[in-house]
Amino acid sequence: MAANYWESTQRRFWQFSKDELAQMREKLQNEEYTLIQMFPLPQWRHLNIYINQRAQATNIKIAEINRLGKRIGSKQQPIATAQLYIKRFYSKVEIRRTNPYLVMATALYLACKMEECPQHIRLVVQEARSLWQGDLLALDVGRLGECEFFLISEMNSHLIVHQPYRTLTSLQSDLYLTQDEINIATSVINDHYMTDLPLLYPPYIIALTAVLLALVLRPNSVGGGSAANMAAATAALAQAQARTGAISGSALGSGQTTPGGTEIKDKQQEARVGRVQRFAVFLAESNVDIEGMVDCTQELISFYECYEQYNDKMTREQINRFIKARGLDKPH
Repeated sequence: MAANYWESTQRRFWQFSKDELAQMREKLQNEEYTLIQMFPLPQWRHLNIYINQRAQATNIKIAEINRLGKRIGSKQQPIATAQLYIKRFYSKVEIRRTNPYLVMATALYLACKMEECPQHIRLVVQEARSLWQGDLLALDVGRLGECEFFLISEMNSHLIVHQPYRTLTSLQSDLYLTQDEINIATSVINDHYMTDLPLLYPPYIIALTAVLLALVLRPNSVGGGSAANMAAATAALAQAQARTGAISGSALGSGQTTPGGTEIKDKQQEARVGRVQRFAVFLAESNVDIEGMVDCTQELISFYECYEQYNDKMTREQINRFIKARGLDKPH
């Protein structure tokens, strides 16, 4: 992608403060008060989890939009772009006025075109029908095409999206990140799409936060049980912030301990601490928004804790209830 993030429509029109985002949602709630009272839904985080992630019988969590993406052979980049399209769209349109399954299929179809890996509209329709046939989705080519124009209109034709993955890739060699750390950071970036962070912070802040968490978390520890480790990351960043930007190696880990307080017992652990210290120096020299990284880390902690209370069955039933009651499952 040749476009510059700093001059992009994403930065100028789709990056909000928390207060701005809250005001947008409050405005939607006031405008659709009767509809909202008639069809209560879970909190936004649980809706985000439902749209992005469904629990399979094997307890392997696969993103709902990812499931369709994998069915049609899409890679992670268009899937991430589709997720951001959905967030933008629902920041302006009340979800109860739409069929979320139709919006998911349309967002992925549009994202594939924008990310230069287009999929035939009939293939997307066919796979969406097969995947969500039990979820009140009456879909044909005409309906998806109509929804595509609706999406583009509500996003004001701002379709170029900058993702954190590119920053992560560029940092890999600079910070000597291992493949395990890259995998963890990628998982964190994937998870951040189930929060408001894509609408609140630039992609590079998300990527740097993901790197920090990758350095302080153990492999395979990303998820509901990792809140304590991420709290250590928040504390480390808070120390860095208290030093007014003069981050030293001891702020994120000394020569004897990791951020989690584990003693170094082998060379692999020593090398890991060295990468943490190198990252600290990098942050100090870059004058990065430490406060923003603290907020991102805390938001991810909150998300993982919230995930523990997520009820897939109840969320699905509530969504399907308003779809059926409002006739959104039927063709026009």
